[in-house]
Amino acid sequence: MNTVFRQHLEKIIELTEEEYDYISSHFISKKLKKHNFVVQEGLPVNYEYFVISGLLKASFLNEQGKEHILQFAMENWWVTDYQAFIMQTPATLNIDCIEDVELLMLSFTNKRKLCTESHKMEHFFRMKTTMGYVSLQQRILSLLNSDAQSRYRQFFSLYPQLFQRIPKALIASYLGVSRETLSRMSHADGG
Repeated sequence: MNTVFRQHLEKIIELTEEEYDYISSHFISKKLKKHNFVVQEGLPVNYEYFVISGLLKASFLNEQGKEHILQFAMENWWVTDYQAFIMQTPATLNIDCIEDVELLMLSFTNKRKLCTESHKMEHFFRMKTTMGYVSLQQRILSLLNSDAQSRYRQFFSLYPQLFQRIPKALIASYLGVSRETLSRMSHADGG
C-alpha cells in the first residue's frame, strides 16, 4: 500500500509485514480533486479518512449561512464527521478538498473489525482518539480564553506550513475573525 501510511502506524505500533498487509487490506484508496466533497451535511458517513496527500477542511454552515471551520486536515491526519461516523447518523459537517487529495478510507465495519481482531490497532486508534481529544480541548480553550491575535500566533506557530496552502479567508474563518482583521494581524506580526 503506502509507505507514508505504514510509517504513520509505526509511530505508535510495531507491525510485521503480514500484520501490515492484513491491516492495509481493510482500506480503500481514493483520489479526489479540489472542491470535491468527502462528507456532505445530511448524508451518511461511511468512512474515516487518512490523508496521504492534499488538504481538506471540515466545516458547518450556521442558520445564517456563515461557514465555521472546525478543522483542517493535511498529510498524516485523520478526518471525518466523527459524530455521524460513530453514531451512524447523517452528517452535520461538510468536509471538502482545498487541494487535490489522496485518501485512505476505512469503513465503520472494517474499523470495528480491526479493533476487535488486533490489540495493536485498538491501541493505535485509542491513542489517535485521545490525542484528537486533547487537540480539540486545546482549540476550545483557545477560542474561549485567547484574543484573536493570540489565536493567530498560536495557529501560525503550530502549523506554519498551512499558511502557504490555505486561502486567507479560510484561515480567518477558522480563527473566528474577519478577513480584514486577519490581514491587520498578519501585518502587525510582519507577515
